[in-house]
Amino acid sequence: MALIISFLLLGFNAFAADPGVSDSEDAIKAGESLFNANCKTCHKLDSKFTGPALRGVSDRRELTWIQAFIKNSQQVIQQGDATATALFAEYNNTVMPAHQFLSDEDVMSLLSYIEYGGKAEATPAAGDGAAGQGAATGGVPGEYLTIILAVLVVVLLLILIVLGLIVSVLTKYLNKQDDLEEDDKQFINQRTDFKKVFKSDAFIIIITAIVVALVAKTAIDGLYTVGVQQGYAPTQPIAFSHELHAGDKEIPCQYCHTGVEIGRSANIPSPNICMNCHMHVQNLEGKEGVSPEIQKIYDAVDNNTPIEWVRVHNLPDLAYFNHSQHVKVGGIECQTCHGPIEEMEVVRQHSALTMGWCIDCHRQTDIKTAGNEYYDKLVQLHSESKDALKVKDIGGLECAKCHY
Repeated sequence: MALIISFLLLGFNAFAADPGVSDSEDAIKAGESLFNANCKTCHKLDSKFTGPALRGVSDRRELTWIQAFIKNSQQVIQQGDATATALFAEYNNTVMPAHQFLSDEDVMSLLSYIEYGGKAEATPAAGDGAAGQGAATGGVPGEYLTIILAVLVVVLLLILIVLGLIVSVLTKYLNKQDDLEEDDKQFINQRTDFKKVFKSDAFIIIITAIVVALVAKTAIDGLYTVGVQQGYAPTQPIAFSHELHAGDKEIPCQYCHTGVEIGRSANIPSPNICMNCHMHVQNLEGKEGVSPEIQKIYDAVDNNTPIEWVRVHNLPDLAYFNHSQHVKVGGIECQTCHGPIEEMEVVRQHSALTMGWCIDCHRQTDIKTAGNEYYDKLVQLHSESKDALKVKDIGGLECAKCHY
């Protein structure tokens, strides 16, 4: 779910979930699958992320209101609901897409997970949002690991310095003793021959092993990042703002990217699609004349030349991806892969788009079988399993599905 904008009031007050929300393990597990597939991109349970924290909503809102809002938030707002309207404005009028494909049972399962699941996420409650985010991922980021290693090295050096000072003080103290034998004095005042240490086989082996390990780690890390362009945000020939068009003006993605529901490619819109609006909109509100960026669209149309947009999301040629299969058949929201596109002034690659990232999604995502006869036989065959029917169960992990 791209943004459940008005799900809760501000703050993290104590709550008691509505008694109608089940705390059974099956309901929580089903809700977790729904949450991961639809909500996880923008929401956390106990802390704000792109959207508000969700836990406790069933205590603050009636179930009928929650179900109506999840399925069609804009309809609730347009009906004049005071709470929905106020919170919609509070979150910068960001629109949550409708989720009418969710049944009432799905919504209740989702609430079960929101109220009773994901307790590990709430552990760093005393910390900030970044701490909560790190805990949710279940691992230590690479940059933090590097910092930890650097700190350990500094601590080790400090220990060596302290030990050196202690040895120096003890040596001076013992040399002042008159009753020391000659052999003891020679032992106390002996000097380390660093030349012999540096030339010793043990020292050379240790240094060589460290260098080889560092080189190997650097090479492996580099190999894992080959072809990964996460965060890539190139400068475009026209300063097109998705935040303005998809966010403020609430233009659906499908209006410009017309192929997303009918073909493999979402396709880049032609200047003709831009002109549907910009024949009338020539500049920003409150200004006169044609803005330089919009003039570029006019020039492209007048000269019958395409706008040379820079591709942001690139998959290797050996990988097959079909937008219509995911968006039209699977009911996947654009934000699931592309992130909060409606908040991006400059479009960037939000997700890693690696094979592991796709496979993990196929393992976690439930198939939306309701009202789709195509899946009836598969649902019947899968009915003996207690788990929900996921993409992995219909061949989502087969090599030939993406590599052919």
